Amino acid sequence: MINRRDLMKYSVLGAAAPLALARTPAFAAGTKFAVAEALRLGMYNSLYVAADKGLFAKHGLDVDLTTAGGIALPVPILLSGRGQIGVTSPGMSVNAVREGGKIKNIAKIVGGVSMWGIARADSTIKTIDDLRGKTIATLKFPSSTIQVPTFAIKTVGKFDPKEAGVTFMELPPGAQAAAVKDGRADIATAFEWDVSIAAEQFGLVPVLSFGDVIGSLCFTTAMATEETIDSNPAAVQGFCNAIAEAQKLMHENNAVFTEVAEKYFPKVTPSVVENATKNFFGSKTAIPRNPTISEEEWDRAMQLEQGGGAVKSPLPYAQMVENKFAAQATKQFGLA
Repeated sequence: MINRRDLMKYSVLGAAAPLALARTPAFAAGTKFAVAEALRLGMYNSLYVAADKGLFAKHGLDVDLTTAGGIALPVPILLSGRGQIGVTSPGMSVNAVREGGKIKNIAKIVGGVSMWGIARADSTIKTIDDLRGKTIATLKFPSSTIQVPTFAIKTVGKFDPKEAGVTFMELPPGAQAAAVKDGRADIATAFEWDVSIAAEQFGLVPVLSFGDVIGSLCFTTAMATEETIDSNPAAVQGFCNAIAEAQKLMHENNAVFTEVAEKYFPKVTPSVVENATKNFFGSKTAIPRNPTISEEEWDRAMQLEQGGGAVKSPLPYAQMVENKFAAQATKQFGLA
């Protein structure tokens, strides 16, 4: 079993470098609520829209949003009482509960695997089956850029990557696109903003949307301790209300995503953000329409987490998810 000390060593090697302990200015009104996100990533934009558009304040919260710096790090922040909401992979909550923690997943922040396969414009790769015999440029293990394609190959393609001659070329951040461009790799797996940076700098194009291939799941969730949920349900409801309204705003007007992302990622060029917006909303699953977590989405997420090695064994929906706050928020402020 993975213990908590081991989990502290893990971090998602995502497309954007983590801004450790980066803080978002809080609104000076409402119940103080500390929210710890794993990393500062474009796919977490539901949080940033809720903050930027004053939705947390509207729903009674004075939110202090911090970037923990790794996939495992929001959980100890919650368990130590230094934060009320953690935003990270749902597998981290499962591992925490297996170690004695009491945590529930309360809202869906990312609704699918927001990862794309990018290749040269003349690539013949269009499906998972086309990955047979190919070299895939990824980040170094442990990374979901390896775990996600492995899971997709085994569950959707229904073949073993090693037996089919699939090679994972593990590289440091920023080197994947160059490996595809110069022919050392056939395809790279990447999150935004790396997908759009690769398009702009190397002429690569997204040829596979792993989110659409795998289907809807709770790729990233907001979670809280049972103590926080029981002691301050109104604040938990306010958080879910703000997220539901933020997701509704983005789906009704994709330009909201672009506008807010440009503020939260000032080092990313506007052209990259604009192209990434098209990719995010071109995917059927990346940015959720609402924060509810269905049992099917939980089960599929657990299959992914277990298949990728993030959890030894899953825990059931009934034990790990408290969906009533997100359901109520969706009914009042979100999209069905």
